[in-house]
Amino acid sequence: MTYCVGMRLNSGLVFLADSRSNAGVDQVSTVRKMTVFERRGDRVLVLMCAGNLAVTQAVTQLLSEPSRIDNLWTVTSVAKGAEVVGEAIREVHRRDGGSMQQFGLDFNCSFILGGQIAGEDCRLFNIYSAGNFIEAHAESPYFQIGEFKYGKPILDRVVTPETPLDVAAKCALISMDSTLRSNISVGMPLDLLVYGRDSLHVTKYATINSDNTYFNSIRSFWGQELRKAFNQIADPDWESMPTAESWPVFEKHIRSQDQ
Repeated sequence: MTYCVGMRLNSGLVFLADSRSNAGVDQVSTVRKMTVFERRGDRVLVLMCAGNLAVTQAVTQLLSEPSRIDNLWTVTSVAKGAEVVGEAIREVHRRDGGSMQQFGLDFNCSFILGGQIAGEDCRLFNIYSAGNFIEAHAESPYFQIGEFKYGKPILDRVVTPETPLDVAAKCALISMDSTLRSNISVGMPLDLLVYGRDSLHVTKYATINSDNTYFNSIRSFWGQELRKAFNQIADPDWESMPTAESWPVFEKHIRSQDQ
């Protein structure tokens, strides 16, 4: 499995992906889940994937083929790029879906595509296994794919369209840390990419390993502060809660000692 998050902000885009791939507890490997299509002055498109590795790699390969009329190097808008990704998914399904079903394998994949092409604004799309997709807007400025549930709460509390890029990158790393702690199917190294609006080139990129000083400081500080905040919260005030005589949902069953 994997965990990827992409954010569309007023000042640009943030992308973060892990690189864990596993087919069981004894088959764990590192596979990059982020692919960057950059032609300076023309486009920066970032594609992240989750799901069946054979499917996602086949789709990514199709999108990179220079011989294809429609690929991520030739599309004239990010929305058209999302359509091309969707069609590549359906093409792989037409080719491999039947045989996968015969062997009891699910055709499972999802993609995040975001970036900017000269002449339009930054855009971000979430593309599903059926090839259909949705776009991020101000009300929902981020997408997650893979093991997203563990890292979602911090994003809901922090990320808005007005969030600065470096703050959003920090939030993405904390979201990833929560996921790493709770799910062994997500693992390092991490790929972090920040794109500044209208720059038309990758602004910042880092590969984060387990010995990365900054990420380790985030993990340590965040854990300490969470415990500190937890300890500062008052214990339950039982006087203000319903008493045993007023349980509203279920019925009490009391057995006397002489029964």
